[in-house]
Amino acid sequence: MATQRTFSIIKPDATERNLTGAINAVIEKAGLRIIGQRRIKMTREQAERFYGVHKERPFFGELVDFMTSGPVVVQVLEGENAVKAHRDVMGATNPEEAADGTIRKLYAKSIGENSVHGSDSEENADLEIRQFFSEAEIVG
Repeated sequence: MATQRTFSIIKPDATERNLTGAINAVIEKAGLRIIGQRRIKMTREQAERFYGVHKERPFFGELVDFMTSGPVVVQVLEGENAVKAHRDVMGATNPEEAADGTIRKLYAKSIGENSVHGSDSEENADLEIRQFFSEAEIVG
């Protein structure tokens, strides 16, 4: 397996509860390194562009509202098979179905307020990283 990069967002429901450090500890314990990180207030334009794939879905407006409701922490993670490793440590979207010890089992409030986002492929990770970070901001 090769070293990869992936993209992560700690969502407003988690930053509101001051869980950034706790979530980062779970990520790092899973063998991923945080090589880029910034706390931001996502603009409506950023959220609409980021979640554009869901534009025609009925939950799109609610998702954009949620992601712009408070600060988020955008991150670049690096490690062996990072996309899969991060998705594994995030857990299932529905926290009731998430495995013990995963971020969503530990911290998610609901399916909608599920504390974290993670890229679903290497290609999407690259696109998502470039939306929020320049190469100069990523320090491995």
